[in-house]
Amino acid sequence: MATVAPQDPSSAPFDFDREVCALVLDTAPRMFAVVQECDMGTEFADAHVAAWGMAYEDGSAHVIGLGGAVTMSLGSPERAVWHYGRRKGVSARLVWLGPGSGAAFTRAEAA
Repeated sequence: MATVAPQDPSSAPFDFDREVCALVLDTAPRMFAVVQECDMGTEFADAHVAAWGMAYEDGSAHVIGLGGAVTMSLGSPERAVWHYGRRKGVSARLVWLGPGSGAAFTRAEAA
């Protein structure tokens, strides 16, 4: 016997796995990179990704520097910009990744 949503008895069978994937997508943190830039406005302008972060619905963020040596729990993603932009001649900014296109139970399916 198929389980159906109580509000629509004629609907398709309940798909628990699909509901779990939707829950994951609805509650996923936003991903961002912290990019350091130097020599801006010159022919030697350069940039690199210094860290990756996750921003949560409550405004807080977790940031992990490349290589994993630096990890931070911050009140906001913008605090990472301050941290990575402190050196003289270096500025930093956030680059946000777009929302994911889906969720899956295996890494290969999600790729």
